Amino acid sequence: MKISYSWLKQFLDIDLDVVEVGEILTDLGLEVEGIEDFESVKGGLKGVVVGKVLTCEKHPNADRLKITTVDLGTGEPVQIVCGAPNVAAGQKVPVATVGTKLYNDKGESFTIKKGKIRGEVSFGMICAEDELGLGDNHDGIMVLDEEVETGIEAAEIFEVETDKVFEIGLTPNRADAMSHLGVARDLRAGLLQIKDINKELITPSVSDFDVDERTFKINVEVEDHNLVPRYAGITLTDLTIEESPAWLKNRLLAIGLKPINNVVDITNYILHSLGQPLHAFDAAKIKGNKIVVKTLPEGTKFTTLDGVERKLHKDDIMICDGESNPLCIGGVFGGETSGVSDTTTSIFLESAYFNPVSVRKTAKRHALNTDASFRFERGINPDTVVYALKRAAILIKDIAGGKIVSDVIDIYPHKIEDFQVHLSYEKAFRLIGEEIPTDVIKNILASLDIKINNQTESGLGLTIPSYRVDVTREADIVEEILRVYGYNNIKISDKLNTSLSFSGKNNEKLENIISQILIAQGFYETMANSLTTPEYVSLSENLKEEHNVKMLNALSSDLEVMRQSLLFSGLEAVAYNINRKNKNIKFFEFGKTYHKFQSGYTERKHLSLVVSGKRWNESWNIQNKMSDFFYLKGIVVAVLSRLGFENLKVSATKNDIFSEGITMSDKKIRLVEMGVVKNSILKKFGIKQEVLYADFNWDNVLEHAGNKEISISLLSKYPEVKRDLALLLDEDVKFSDLYQAAFQSEKKFLKNIDLFDVYTGDKLPKGKKSYALSFTLQDESKTLNDKQIDKIMNKLQQTFIKQFGAELR
Repeated sequence: MKISYSWLKQFLDIDLDVVEVGEILTDLGLEVEGIEDFESVKGGLKGVVVGKVLTCEKHPNADRLKITTVDLGTGEPVQIVCGAPNVAAGQKVPVATVGTKLYNDKGESFTIKKGKIRGEVSFGMICAEDELGLGDNHDGIMVLDEEVETGIEAAEIFEVETDKVFEIGLTPNRADAMSHLGVARDLRAGLLQIKDINKELITPSVSDFDVDERTFKINVEVEDHNLVPRYAGITLTDLTIEESPAWLKNRLLAIGLKPINNVVDITNYILHSLGQPLHAFDAAKIKGNKIVVKTLPEGTKFTTLDGVERKLHKDDIMICDGESNPLCIGGVFGGETSGVSDTTTSIFLESAYFNPVSVRKTAKRHALNTDASFRFERGINPDTVVYALKRAAILIKDIAGGKIVSDVIDIYPHKIEDFQVHLSYEKAFRLIGEEIPTDVIKNILASLDIKINNQTESGLGLTIPSYRVDVTREADIVEEILRVYGYNNIKISDKLNTSLSFSGKNNEKLENIISQILIAQGFYETMANSLTTPEYVSLSENLKEEHNVKMLNALSSDLEVMRQSLLFSGLEAVAYNINRKNKNIKFFEFGKTYHKFQSGYTERKHLSLVVSGKRWNESWNIQNKMSDFFYLKGIVVAVLSRLGFENLKVSATKNDIFSEGITMSDKKIRLVEMGVVKNSILKKFGIKQEVLYADFNWDNVLEHAGNKEISISLLSKYPEVKRDLALLLDEDVKFSDLYQAAFQSEKKFLKNIDLFDVYTGDKLPKGKKSYALSFTLQDESKTLNDKQIDKIMNKLQQTFIKQFGAELR
């Protein structure tokens, strides 16, 4: 936000160094990020002086050029070659001397140098209006009044205004400081506390406001006072729309605003001066001489001032005429046809207090960020509505002429009451960290316009001014006291205090360990937005719309709810990368999901893995393979093994996001679901290649990680023995079933079982498949002999035949 120092001094009679003022504002919490110079004429006309043309003769080598001798007030006339058709002897003219920097209409500088033009020496340039930045005319040189003194600086004649402009990094809560008046209020409090300088705040008077005649009244109707708590307006006629005076244009130019015309410029001036947005309607375009503030049906089309046709939302505040034609989006943006133009002679001037939440939602929906919406959505001062309206009406009369032809219409059925807050000295001292004299506290509160209603030894009863919409709690009062008192004045203790707490598990350390494992396998960590679109819940029956945690003030329709699954943000990242020719993807994310159940709101921590494309980047010494289910399973098992999980139960997943997948559990505690994501889901994201996904319930993983007993034993000196079986089985028999049955049958000598081949095909009976299993046998006390081995294998074979109807191939 830009604040003009000259403008600021209209509210406070001060003459402090601009850097010192910047430091005070920063200490008050209005951080000054920079101080810029402003000149109403670029370059300030430095080096441009008034010259008198003594002689003017035709150039011997050019038909359109003339050679002049010009008195610059130095005692020695100089020769200047000039091409202007209107130059003549005896004229007083502006002359840019050698070394002067001038600027073109694009702000680019060029330096006047001594040079030869067609063989004749020229010591400077006699300037036209546009060459000095004083206008657009280039028909000839500027001819000044004959009485102007020769040799004086041109800046003195043209009253070039210079200013210092503060660039303030305003925090979102400081709605009260979004104007020069607001900054002046803070500066006054700071000067009193820091410099012991007591200055009165100078506010523009509206005592001159008077209704000239009551001949043209535009009636106003407000349908919803919750959306529009206060609405005021007034009518002016016989106006002349033209360029604003120089002082007004310079005020706006200093803070980066482009002047438009006198009426619009005054509304912008009031906004940045007092913080109250205004809007001027061409009264001739208000049908029925009536303003109706209402909402319109969903999808109503409306063309705004920028020429864009927009479809309105049913909750948008609309300013309409008597025939319900929309004229303006209330508090946000004007209409294309209802504003002030060069032909306007009468206006209806609006000043209002709109519901901040409603304005914010409307501005976000239509992707509009205007100076008005910026203030309305943060909360303006409702008590300034009529004052600002009267001040603007007085300025319009003075600058644009005309008459005030109606009384002020002020619809304010329910006054917005000031906040009442109790301040406890004890709590204030505890939050601040030291005791501040109570008299100092009272003086600071008084300088901030915070009224003391009652006081006791323990605290104060306070009334907060209406413009401080961010001060509603005792802690806010303490913050106000502290920022004016000065954070730098709070002593830093020599003692270092700390609290020790015991934590059985270092969850952050475990996350870092797993992150390093995944990174070593070529994974990249992602961090996605927890806000997402509500449409994603329709992609899975396991997700319910009623479980969505909805945002009260959503930034957009794509960010209305908090995510119930990490899958969809992962797929967004996959699609983003594939669209940029990165098809080999390995991502992981530690994140939370959010749910609204009947029992209340719940957050759950997850670790998600997303894999697609080839396992590794291309290399001459690696035989690359596509990532598949078993590759991802290997990664998942490696993660769980590192955390101490063994002998996990594997079952088919019931999660419908997978076309095929499994669930890994420790006893009855679900740890991971993983599998191949359904094509119907991938299609929603425009993904045409297979995507594998694993979802760790990280809360469960952390709760049970490291609870396994670790046993240490020597390597056996007796050899392992391996035997294989090829079994013909029904298609519905799972390897996990065979695995469990085998260990139940032979617990002593059976150490491990591997499935090393699966065959299904035309050579097998229908509904059958072939498994090739490898069994590892070992006796820790002696070497197994053939008789023992055959006995064990026969026992296993009979178990498979009896329980699963297996046939030995």
